[in-house]
Amino acid sequence: MDWQKEVAEARTVALRVLNSLEQIEKKLNSARRWGIFDLLGGDLFTSLIKHSKMDDAQRMLKEVQNDLQLLQRELKDINIHFVEDISTSGFQKFMDIVFDNIVSDWLTQSRINKSLQEVARVKAAVNEVLVTLNRI
Repeated sequence: MDWQKEVAEARTVALRVLNSLEQIEKKLNSARRWGIFDLLGGDLFTSLIKHSKMDDAQRMLKEVQNDLQLLQRELKDINIHFVEDISTSGFQKFMDIVFDNIVSDWLTQSRINKSLQEVARVKAAVNEVLVTLNRI
């Protein structure tokens, strides 16, 4: 096995994951801003824009999950273990659009904030992996 090649492959995937996570953060921050507007009296249009941003982030999260699985395989090749999972739920989105009120808007804001925290946690873990890879 070409050790340096395996390390380079893992590093490439880790960097791709970080880039994707940064894009997800941008989408979620945008959704959060629209969510604040929604809480302050937005309408159906506001909710739809907010959820469009959230849908974009969710699609990107699925890609990141695939890349995280690939990263795990690459890291296993060089005896480094890394286990992370990120996901989102669609039920709250349904409630927010259909029952557009302050309670569902607040719950959606809370979910956006939790998603942002989760993205930050995974980014920190991937950054730690990159530090380890850069030492090899």
